[in-house]
Amino acid sequence: MTLFRASVLDTPANPFTGGRLRSDEDCGLLVEQGVITARGPFETLRTAHPDEPVLDLREGILLPGMVDTHVHFPQVRIIGGLGLPLLDWLDQCALPEEMRLADVDHARGVAHDFVSGLVDAGTTTALVFGAHFAGAVDTMFEAADQWGLRVTTGLVTSDRLLPEPLLTTPERARAESRELAGRWHGKGRLRYAVTPRFSLSASDALLESCAQTVAEVPGAFFTSHVNENVHEIREVASLFDGAAYVDTYDRHGLLTPRSVLAHDVHPTDRELATLAGRGTAVAHCPTSNAALGSGLFPLRRHVEAGVRVALGSDVGAGTGFSLFKEGLQAYFAQQLLGEQGLPLTSAHLLWLSTAAGADALGLADEVGVLSVGRQFDAIWVLPEPGDPLAVGLANAASADDALSKVFALGTTSDVGGVWVGGDQTAAGRWRRPRHR
Repeated sequence: MTLFRASVLDTPANPFTGGRLRSDEDCGLLVEQGVITARGPFETLRTAHPDEPVLDLREGILLPGMVDTHVHFPQVRIIGGLGLPLLDWLDQCALPEEMRLADVDHARGVAHDFVSGLVDAGTTTALVFGAHFAGAVDTMFEAADQWGLRVTTGLVTSDRLLPEPLLTTPERARAESRELAGRWHGKGRLRYAVTPRFSLSASDALLESCAQTVAEVPGAFFTSHVNENVHEIREVASLFDGAAYVDTYDRHGLLTPRSVLAHDVHPTDRELATLAGRGTAVAHCPTSNAALGSGLFPLRRHVEAGVRVALGSDVGAGTGFSLFKEGLQAYFAQQLLGEQGLPLTSAHLLWLSTAAGADALGLADEVGVLSVGRQFDAIWVLPEPGDPLAVGLANAASADDALSKVFALGTTSDVGGVWVGGDQTAAGRWRRPRHR
């Protein structure tokens, strides 16, 4: 057992329905075999467990591990391709890079860069958009398993409109997905996600094969894109006899509580009702929406319709792995929407970055908050002395104010420690906590 001592911030109740930030300035967390078995004032826990080793993290702030609900593994090396709308960006930036992952050795290097980026940013759980090549998906699973992250990912499938090396058939997609799921689904902290790229590049036959795979792999997730760009939406409608984008998935039974659709910047009210009725979550990717000029996410409409929403970084159309940055951009977008926007507090941003993502990924009973019975997935925010965040935290007026400063000023360099299931992992900067 280990007793952690820290200033702890988390959101055990949804701020969109009245929940508030939970703040404990001198908190004790007793961790046994990766699980939090007690939480309370540090001195109380220390008295009850006088012989357990203590890790003193009071120099910074302890938060739950970040949960990224939409991030592309093959695109880590093309972050920063600015100045293009979605379909042009895909043709000129994303798809040429993704074709390179046919080379397994190249894919292995990309997977290392990708997983390092997640850990550096304090992301401990992620729904990862995989690759079009089964060998490359194997390398992603291998890297996530080696680093001990909670990753759900799978083979990306398409059977039209993309360059030929990225295309498959419904039969091959199903067979390769089943083989990958057989090797990795349920191993350690890994799970399989059935992943057609988007309806634009997936025929009804391919989507039906995806539905068959979901049915054949118990506990598998489903993920894809929806309503990201107005031109894309028009193209999808033309390919599916005028169908709404959400309906292209729903008519194959692909929308369930184990489904996450990325973006949904331009939904109709009927589509929102369908998503809410199916329990399907939406991954909101604010920096990507801004970088590609896709639009401002209608968060208020989603929340009022009862659609679950969490954050995604959308590497590489997004501008990095940090969910601090995504939270800040989400705040900006809602401010820019004026009366149509939904004003966000720091508690909302933390919820969207942690507990909401855990809920979207079916892991709400395991991660997302630092409560008794949950896995100890946590990040230690520890800016260097004199850094803007360090100055801000030293002058914060309250816990809410301190958390606002984390989202406004925090970067990957401010993540000083990362734990997954009680195991500390590190990439890039790492600070050893004080043992007492």
